[in-house]
Amino acid sequence: MSTDSGIPDYRGPDGTRRVTPMQHGEFVGSSSARQRYWARSFVGWGRFAAAEPNAGHRAVAALQRSGALGEVITQNVDGLHQRAGSRKVVELHGSLAEVTCLACGARVDRDLLQAQMTDDNPGFAERAESASSDGSRVSSQIRPDGDVLLAERAVLDFVTPRCRACGEDRLKPDVVFFGGSVPKDRVDRCMALTDQAPALLVLGSSLAVMSGFRFVRRASAQGIPVLIVTRGSTRGDDLATVRIDAELAPTLSALAVALGE
Repeated sequence: MSTDSGIPDYRGPDGTRRVTPMQHGEFVGSSSARQRYWARSFVGWGRFAAAEPNAGHRAVAALQRSGALGEVITQNVDGLHQRAGSRKVVELHGSLAEVTCLACGARVDRDLLQAQMTDDNPGFAERAESASSDGSRVSSQIRPDGDVLLAERAVLDFVTPRCRACGEDRLKPDVVFFGGSVPKDRVDRCMALTDQAPALLVLGSSLAVMSGFRFVRRASAQGIPVLIVTRGSTRGDDLATVRIDAELAPTLSALAVALGE
């Protein structure tokens, strides 16, 4: 959904993973992994936070307002559905706008943490841009986790943010990294929404990971129609009632116009 907003997806239309995402076990088990993530996120946050909803997000919001769509379950962590006007959104994988401490449970707004990291790391972004050993600069493209690719040596002097409540360096964006588990109560809510739905519409997902694919399997098992709109094949194609290989933004915009939205 967010690729037209400049936020890349994990996989292209051929299903191949474009980037190596942060792994949950690596993040929680290693201070150096947290340092690397937060350094990359610090540099990438301005670009990520500046992303704007695209025509696809706006069409989903319009269709929801009209009653044509019900609650949105999104695997994206960028908040663009809400900014486009959707009011009923379940963020399956959480939101990058919030940060939580794994040690004490304290929470902090991501913008406030950005200000803290700016104070703790004066001039870091400028140094990082020239730190690559092969002469290249920091990647201009943000990644789905909100970070950018930096040379390893660029992050060595980055001061990892610490929790203001307990002092530990175990702050984590409130998202489900690869290898992590979606909270059970969130999964249960999405299962209930699936059970109540007259149909399940899948937009822009390859359904490669079980966190989203499970709802397609649930709907199919109960005889609930499954409609999939995305480019390339998906893991759920055999379960789909309707399968459309098309770009999201123009397809959804045309649907909204056809329905008078």
